[in-house]
Amino acid sequence: MAKKGEGCAHITLKSTESDHEYHTIKNKRSNPERMEIKKYDPTLRRHVAYKESKSSK
Repeated sequence: MAKKGEGCAHITLKSTESDHEYHTIKNKRSNPERMEIKKYDPTLRRHVAYKESKSSK
């Protein structure tokens, strides 16, 4: 039986236009490339692109 959380990693999504960050998890086995997604930035009050940043762990 598979262990809970196996293959998943905690990642940080960093805004391309400000210092805001989101924290989430992703499955590295099914999505090995870096994630890029448009999300709401509350500091700018609009949607901007967020890119996966390098983990400091």
